Amino acid sequence: MSSEFTTRPTILGTHGMVTSTHYLSTQTGLHILKKGGNVVDAGASMWFCHCVLEPHLVGVAGESPILLYWADDEKVVAVNGQGPAPKAATIDWFKYHGYELIPEDGFLPAVVPGAFDAWLTTLDEYGTFSLSEVLEPAIQMAAEGFPAYNHLVDAISRNEKRFRSEWPSSAEIYLPGGSVPSIGSIIRNPELARTFEKISEAERKERRWGRSSGINSARDYFYSGLIAETIVNFMQAFKCRDVYGGEHKGLISMEDFSSYRARFEEPVTTNYRGFDVYKCGPWTQGPVLLQQLNLLEGFDLRSMGHNTGDYLHTVIECAKLAYADREQYYADPDFENVPLDRLLSKSYAEERRKLIDPERSSAELRPGGKPPIKLAGSPSTNRLEGDTVHLEVVDGSGNMISATPSGAWIRTSPVIPGLGFPMGTRAQMFHLDPNHVERLEPGKKPSTTLTPSLVMKDGAPYMTFGTPGGDQQDQWTLQFFLNHVDFGMDIQLALDSPTVHSTHFPASFWPHDAHPEVVHVESRIPESTIEELKRRGHKVAIDKPWSHGRCLAIRYDPETGVMFGGASPRTGTPYAIGW
Repeated sequence: MSSEFTTRPTILGTHGMVTSTHYLSTQTGLHILKKGGNVVDAGASMWFCHCVLEPHLVGVAGESPILLYWADDEKVVAVNGQGPAPKAATIDWFKYHGYELIPEDGFLPAVVPGAFDAWLTTLDEYGTFSLSEVLEPAIQMAAEGFPAYNHLVDAISRNEKRFRSEWPSSAEIYLPGGSVPSIGSIIRNPELARTFEKISEAERKERRWGRSSGINSARDYFYSGLIAETIVNFMQAFKCRDVYGGEHKGLISMEDFSSYRARFEEPVTTNYRGFDVYKCGPWTQGPVLLQQLNLLEGFDLRSMGHNTGDYLHTVIECAKLAYADREQYYADPDFENVPLDRLLSKSYAEERRKLIDPERSSAELRPGGKPPIKLAGSPSTNRLEGDTVHLEVVDGSGNMISATPSGAWIRTSPVIPGLGFPMGTRAQMFHLDPNHVERLEPGKKPSTTLTPSLVMKDGAPYMTFGTPGGDQQDQWTLQFFLNHVDFGMDIQLALDSPTVHSTHFPASFWPHDAHPEVVHVESRIPESTIEELKRRGHKVAIDKPWSHGRCLAIRYDPETGVMFGGASPRTGTPYAIGW
């Protein structure tokens, strides 16, 4: 353990460890473990709680990639919880209605909710609790309320005008008494509590035929029954204005809902200095972390020195190459032949590594096997993106789960009356250029930035980690991982250390802007390093000292059973608890 100061202690335990982006969700996960649940029971209960606690960051109609290590099978499993575009969503439809880009808000960017079935599918296969037991903490939290905190209050305040003038169903919940809630005031969502109660009722009625029957009944209630009907009816009756001023009904149908199923998949992986790092497939940006690791493995990072100009320049230039490949190749593998075997090969990394000039920042987007692309830069260095949530659990059996749920934010779509949650807007990730790999197609899943991480070492479970933060997720978590592996930092010190990130490449979110050679640095980065980055051509934007993400991690020692949990102090709400 390090003797250096950390903002919080590394939490130690032997029975279970939980960490998430909100302390009340973390407490719920620990409660489930202490009641005898496993990582899946705890993770599912935490997701439902996040949908109550952080509605500006995640919702019931969102999406969720999940990574799970199951000790009995000695296997890592990925769960694809990304819903597809509606069958009526076509490039021709958007072009006919005058759109050059899919808007970030309204009903048009809605996809089929994926997270609900992802968590139910995982709970059915690997959990032990009933769905009603898993839902109980979220029902109580939604019905009785929870104290409003600064970031939620800020989010509601930014959307107050729209809630009042356009979305009365959102105002009813998030402007209690007709005004923005103050910090510490109680926020209740009785409609969401009733929705969860009805889901529990559907599960309990059929549970007499077995636990799976109950879970499947709840799934049908959501995707084929009253919830889907309520969503589709509202989206057909209410025209929702978007960022371009267009007012449209939704494109989703009952058939889109009823035909959706989440699924288990093989994760993708690479080995970095003896550690096997696992990610979800190219329907997320997960493989970009693996590509960065393959590139960086060819450098002696430790000898460069932590957060020196040499080190950060190397990390940034590797990120540019990996994200260029993401932009060129990543998409729903059901629709595109993503060449992951080549992109994740060590020989490919060796070839790409030669492109890095140790003394000069690259000004181009350079995808492998394609001509360099000169980027059209935005005049601003700022890239405004939404945030999300993250959760991790390790139990006493050595099972591990890492998940980055997101979508269905209250800022981009109105609350559906009677349900208490809005629809998602993930289709904004698609492009309307028919030649783009991420082009919109009916039934296609948008490639999300959501990207949980799981690590094995010598065939044994080692670590989970992840963060909210859009395109930056696999840059901030990369630096956390390098802090631990290459620089020997303990979990909390590795999380506390200042980070940088590049916005050189096109953003995943609307309006897909790029900022060539721009590097954002937390102001705690040494001034000498900042000057060295500038000398090499990087356009440095100085960010607030504790503003980059909310990274979380749990390290597991299979020999002793000891777990080491940590949470970044950024934004104040993430916490780790264990016992």
